[in-house]
Parts: sequence; C-alpha cells; structure tokens
Amino acid sequence: MLEVSGLSKRFGHFPAVNQVSFNLRQGEILGLIGPNGSGKSTTFNLIAGAMRPSAGSIRFEGAEISGLPAHKVCHIGLARTFQIPRPFRRLSLVENVALAAHFGSSESIAESEARRRAENALETVGFSSMKVSTEGLGAAALKKLELARALATQPRLLLADESLGGLDHAEMEHAAAMLETIRTRLGITIIWVEHIMGLLMRVVDRVIVLDHGEKIFEGLPEAAAKDARVTEVYLGHART
Repeated sequence: MLEVSGLSKRFGHFPAVNQVSFNLRQGEILGLIGPNGSGKSTTFNLIAGAMRPSAGSIRFEGAEISGLPAHKVCHIGLARTFQIPRPFRRLSLVENVALAAHFGSSESIAESEARRRAENALETVGFSSMKVSTEGLGAAALKKLELARALATQPRLLLADESLGGLDHAEMEHAAAMLETIRTRLGITIIWVEHIMGLLMRVVDRVIVLDHGEKIFEGLPEAAAKDARVTEVYLGHART
C-alpha cells in the first residue's frame, strides 16, 4: 500500500531523516518508534506532505506522492492526526469535524453530507454528545476529536501521531483499543508513532525503530524488545 524508498530530509548539513526505506501492507498497523530526535515526526511530515523530501520516493497505492502538498495527499486517501490538537474553539464538536470532512474530500460535498460524515466519525471514536463546544475538553476528548477529524476525510491510510500523550492508563488502553477497532471495523491501514511503547507493542503487527534519522530495526515487536541495538538506543546500554 505504501512504499518508502531512500527517504531523506536535510536541514542545512543536518540529516533529520537519512535513507529510510520500508513497505506497508494493506490492513497492517505499523509502529514507528524511536527516542526523541530520531526522525519520527519528520518522516510523518514527509509522508503527509507537510515537508518536501531532500531525496527518495514515497509511493501510495502505486502512485508517487513525494513532494505533493498536504491537501492533495489527504484527498487521495491518506490522513494524519497531530500530537497537539488545535480545534476551532468557537465551533461545536460536529462543526469541527464537518470542516475536516468538507475540506478533506477530493470532491465537493454538500453541507448535509459533511455533517453526516462528521457524525459517523464522532460516533466511531465514542462521543455521545456532538453539539457541545470544545471548551473545557480534557486531553482524552481532544485526542478523540483529533482522530474523528482525520476519520471524517475517509482515509484508507491513517498516520496516528502520539495518540497516547497526556492520557492516564485507562485512557491509553481505550485509545489503543480504538485504533485496533478502526483497523478491523473500518478497514483502515495505520502507521502509529508513539513514545509509550508498552501499549503500542501489544497492538502493532510490525515495528520500525529510528535513531538519529536512520532505520536501525524492522520486524516483529517481540524481536525489537530483544534487539541489542534497540535496547541500547532506549536504555543507553545493551541488554546482558
């Protein structure tokens, strides 16, 4: 579904992402992990069209998308969430998500259709009331709103960025289960960037580990947990 080959991004002489390659199969949940500064967010930004790569290829369902602007990437079926939700505070939940449905569509849709997609997305992530304001929403509700806005664009591939940040343990469990539900119920393929590895490793099919912009591991989660270089990157020393 997604083919990333030789992906690189330089800022001056600094290689934020250096020759990263991987494939993603339809229906997978792929975990993308690494310590702070490893290049995870930059890789997401390159795939989603927020940045142009310095080199490399990104092919989505066989078509080259490297360098496309973010709105065109969204229109072809690839949506993303953001670590820090920024809702329109004067709009209701359903209005926030309806905007995403409207502008995230590759074709012009009626207001009624945008609202229908918004309501479906909000129901999927578990909002019981859709007309309330975003004022006063806690971290868990804001994360759900961010996810609903992405789902309202009707993606085939979802890039989930730090979906567990700021949540307590119960909220984390719920958020992880929600991503699995999105995969099984909606048939959406997912790449999940996360710092909190415990839950991610239980949900993903495969994991890719980045360090200083380079891929140092790709494989099953249980193999990553036993890999000496991965352990060294996270703990500062190899497991003995």
